[in-house]
Amino acid sequence: MNISFEGQVVAVSGAAIGFGRVIATTFAALGARVFACDIRADELNTLAAPNIDTQVVDLLDRERAAAWIRHVETQGGKAIDVLVNNAGGVACQAPRPIDEVTDAQWDRVIEINLGTTFSLSRAAAPAMKRAGRGSIVNISSGAALQASLTGVQAYCSAKHAVLGLTRQLAHELGPHGIRVNSVAPGFVRTNEATEKQWAAMGEARQRTLLDGIALRRFGTPEDITRAVLFFASELSAFVNGQILSVDGGR
Repeated sequence: MNISFEGQVVAVSGAAIGFGRVIATTFAALGARVFACDIRADELNTLAAPNIDTQVVDLLDRERAAAWIRHVETQGGKAIDVLVNNAGGVACQAPRPIDEVTDAQWDRVIEINLGTTFSLSRAAAPAMKRAGRGSIVNISSGAALQASLTGVQAYCSAKHAVLGLTRQLAHELGPHGIRVNSVAPGFVRTNEATEKQWAAMGEARQRTLLDGIALRRFGTPEDITRAVLFFASELSAFVNGQILSVDGGR
């Protein structure tokens, strides 16, 4: 079976680098009209292509997040077919004891991961419901299922919450023909943040981490993208409210 998204409108958040960038370009290559947003203007500009619309958006501003969804619907000419909530991260935070974590540090990571997923899903839902179809794919993490390798409490908490939101929205939106699922990546070296995390582990812990993966390799953005394509396509037409670990058998 050939997977095609010809004529579909796909929105991808956090699309400038890493998973999001590969997800956006892959959907475009498969025929979709892709709308990509991020706060990284320079990297986002290099993503521009005839069927990829890019816009710099700070999704922590919920009004701007909703405005971006309206832009996608207006320019796409219909409800969003596939929404990929990929924006997230640890906001350059390092692990520290919980008694040293400030309110601002906690709130920022929660908003970047959980708040953006909520805001974009809320904004996209009305048109999807009117259309009677749609797929929302939330990028969570292995940290949605266990303690996080990052050691950042807010990140682990937010990713657990993204999984909870996924399951709740699957039940709420399912009767409208909308499926909501989540991809949980294992450790993937994709950007400056993960490279710093990798370097900080030291050689012994790096080897332990790799040996703990059954396939004895780390994942790639392409591995994560294939899981997203599965959830977005008719291959998963009866799959709803699920989390798929893409971690090589950790």
